[in-house]
Amino acid sequence: MPAVSKGDGMRGLAVFISDIRNCKSKEAEIKRINKELANIRSKFKGDKALDGYSKKKYVCKLLFIFLLGHDIDFGHMEAVNLLSSNKYTEKQIGYLFISVLVNSNSELIRLINNAIKNDLASRNPTFMCLALHCIANVGSREMGEAFAADIPRILVAGDSMDSVKQSAALCLLRLYKASPDLVPMGEWTARVVHLLNDQHMGVVTAAVSLITCLCKKNPDDFKTCISLAVSRLSRIVSSASTDLQDYTYYFVPAPWLSVKLLRLLQCYPPPEDAAVKGRLVECLETVLNKAQEPPKSKKVQHSNAKNAILFETISLIIHYDSEPNLLVRACNQLGQFLQHRETNLRYLALESMCTLASSEFSHEAVKTHIDTVINALKTERDVSVRQRAADLLYAMCDRSNAKQIVSEMLRYLETADYAIREEIVLKVAILAEKYAVDYSWYVDTILNLIRIAGDYVSEEVWYRVLQIVTNRDDVQGYAAKTVFEVRAPLEGVSGRGQWSLALLTPTPVHSPPVQFSLLHSKFHLCSVATRALLLSTYIKFINLFPETKATIQAVLRAGSQLRNADVELQQRAVEYLTLSSVASTDVLATVLEEMPPFPERESSILAKLKRKKGPGAGSALDDGRRDPSSNDINGGVEPTPSTVSTPSPSADLLGLRAAPPPAAPPASAGAGNLLVDVFDGPAAQPSLGPTPEEAFLSELEPPAPESPMALLADPAPAADPGPEDIGPPIPEADELLNKFVCKNNGVLFENQLLQIGVKSEFRQNLGRMYLFYGNKTSVQFQNFSPTVVHPGDLQTHILSGPLAVQTKRVAAQVDGGAQVQQVLNIECLRDFLTPPLLSVRFRYGGAPQAFTLKLPVTINKFFQPTEMAAQDFFQRWKQLSLPQQEAQKIFKANHPMDAEVTKAKLLGFGSALLDNVDPNPENFVGAGIIQTKALQVGCLLRLEPNAQAQMYRLTLRTSKEPVSRHLCELLAQQF
Repeated sequence: MPAVSKGDGMRGLAVFISDIRNCKSKEAEIKRINKELANIRSKFKGDKALDGYSKKKYVCKLLFIFLLGHDIDFGHMEAVNLLSSNKYTEKQIGYLFISVLVNSNSELIRLINNAIKNDLASRNPTFMCLALHCIANVGSREMGEAFAADIPRILVAGDSMDSVKQSAALCLLRLYKASPDLVPMGEWTARVVHLLNDQHMGVVTAAVSLITCLCKKNPDDFKTCISLAVSRLSRIVSSASTDLQDYTYYFVPAPWLSVKLLRLLQCYPPPEDAAVKGRLVECLETVLNKAQEPPKSKKVQHSNAKNAILFETISLIIHYDSEPNLLVRACNQLGQFLQHRETNLRYLALESMCTLASSEFSHEAVKTHIDTVINALKTERDVSVRQRAADLLYAMCDRSNAKQIVSEMLRYLETADYAIREEIVLKVAILAEKYAVDYSWYVDTILNLIRIAGDYVSEEVWYRVLQIVTNRDDVQGYAAKTVFEVRAPLEGVSGRGQWSLALLTPTPVHSPPVQFSLLHSKFHLCSVATRALLLSTYIKFINLFPETKATIQAVLRAGSQLRNADVELQQRAVEYLTLSSVASTDVLATVLEEMPPFPERESSILAKLKRKKGPGAGSALDDGRRDPSSNDINGGVEPTPSTVSTPSPSADLLGLRAAPPPAAPPASAGAGNLLVDVFDGPAAQPSLGPTPEEAFLSELEPPAPESPMALLADPAPAADPGPEDIGPPIPEADELLNKFVCKNNGVLFENQLLQIGVKSEFRQNLGRMYLFYGNKTSVQFQNFSPTVVHPGDLQTHILSGPLAVQTKRVAAQVDGGAQVQQVLNIECLRDFLTPPLLSVRFRYGGAPQAFTLKLPVTINKFFQPTEMAAQDFFQRWKQLSLPQQEAQKIFKANHPMDAEVTKAKLLGFGSALLDNVDPNPENFVGAGIIQTKALQVGCLLRLEPNAQAQMYRLTLRTSKEPVSRHLCELLAQQF
């Protein structure tokens, strides 16, 4: 709140605040507030000629009462009247009240907009700044529509004051973040970029924030900012602190602006102009040189500002990854911080070096600090620093140091914090698999890991070990022999993994009867799950070694088995005994036939580690280097190149980046990230049983003609909405839909009240979609009604459209912080171009809420990949040669051109990728069939990237013209 000065003379407000502070109890405070509210209400109603001073005083009191936590339901009109005052203090209080208390949906918005328009046109810089601050604080869509065109004009006007330009830039940034479609930048782009040359440093700082946000969506439009940003950065870095005296913070010139400029440059690749690139490299070298100079002040503010610029400089060097000298220097500089007395600097140094370890230029330089990092892993007091040290050891590992690093991590695992033990286990398992010199070392390492970590060895780890050992005959004998030599069996998950290795294959050291005797001698020490595993092994022994049949049947016939208290063990004993007694040798061999080797796939433990570390940890997990010395015994742990350098939020020493969100509570705990566990599905891996989704896909077959939805479980018919119930989709509906063209899971929509998540699966012409509606508030939603309608069939029942959609109803009330699920069963009857609409209506706090989205069901969801030989592909390609059967689009790449990312997008789109078909190996060729109930539409595509011009040419041929053009547009938007 504004301070009450003597010039204001609001003695009544000062007395009221003093009375509140002197209240002895909550009841006394409420009594005094109610008395004051009654007095203010009577003044507003009774005295029609209140002067501006009185209105200002009473509105200030209402503001103070509201800030104490009490509801205010009057005084809004009086605050709006203050906006027309010519006195600064009165206008200031009016704008403050509106910014704090007026809802963006209030009926007073139009009156407020008129007052704001008058102030913006007044050319009074003080009044203009107040108006711009109000627009930014309220940030409603209606305000954006009213002023989005005026604010850029004020921003670039030659007669605008510097303070007005600064406020206009920040206001425009706020509106753009809220509603990007409302900000028409086309004609203003060049002039906004030119603000980087402004003489006023505050204007430049605000302009950099605005340009950084705008260029992320339209990088080509703002590409000219690179040279201007380099020029401005060069002037700051090379200047003495006296040159920027007003913007020098503890002997560091303009640290906030320097950091913002460095972040802006991280939105683009290295400059193409040699002069600009040379000047930028000179700036980066200067920052690294200054880091070596003795500090000019011992105050922590000086070191924070200086190190913030340094770490952002290193982030830019890592992002470019093209200057070996700078990368090595950055690594050496970070190495000096590894033993710094400040814990935060040690943490940041370890984190940045994880990213440096992924570069081929600096990997060897990072490895020189291995002893320091190992020491940090052992001696650091802070668990987060120890975790970063483990990350760095993982990132710097290669064949030359794999044994040392794995050994140290195993040694640390014995005393590691419980919170990070599972992550250390995953890292050790991945490194042992990837850099195994021989299989015996790999088996010994994994068994040692199981011994040390116990139940912290997750199912994914021993699933992967079993997959590797099962697929390789030359290691099975050693694995079984080694496990047999373990005197005491483990239990739990790790114990089952140990027993599984022991049971993989007969060991040549012992005869079958001796092997059985060794196994059965540990039977009484095992848990129920392990005993069940052993019983299955016994029946397989009978098949492989008939000489053990009598001994094993005696064990199965024992009373402790046939009358076991555990139903599972009893059933297995009875069934296996009967099978061994009744079945012939041929039948027994058929039933107990050896399982085939596991198909090669991505390592499940690598996938789990990626999920555990989150999307910001790409550099530490899939480091982008392909170590030629890596043995890679699994054939499946293939690092994925990291194409984007994401600055670490922990390096935000100057507070420029928004604070990272807190750890999400469970869905039942409140209104945090309500979908925290919905999309965290496991990677492909062996499983003890099908998930509900797998069960659904296994059941999902083409429906019988007489019952098109027979295989879709228990559908309830959707409501029959009329045109009056379904409004037009929200403006960002197309952008939201575009995110789901190549993926099936994610957050579809989110605002201050509601979060909608999607999890879907499709097979042939059938699909099932789960919609998760999360109430982010603490207030219950009333009359909650989500409805699905196809846009072409608003007048008729949904089943008459190209999609048959059956929905399950959801509860009409959604409690605060709760989440409800809706299931949609979908059948594609014929090809379609427009997706269904999802209309959501409910009441929140008595006010009706309604919006319409485009449901992420596009025609490519029913795309079935098809493998074809080169000859068949070209034959079919020539058959689809009519002009109406082909769609072609040439477009510019909106993202860095990366072959692996392109493959992932094409596979996510639904097409099969055909190798060795196109004469040019850089091109991508795909084929698939769109499955509908009425017919099948074959589709062939060819994507030709031009890395030099950063362009793509996409050619797509189908037997139906509209489908070709529609699929071409959908796929082109993904690049």
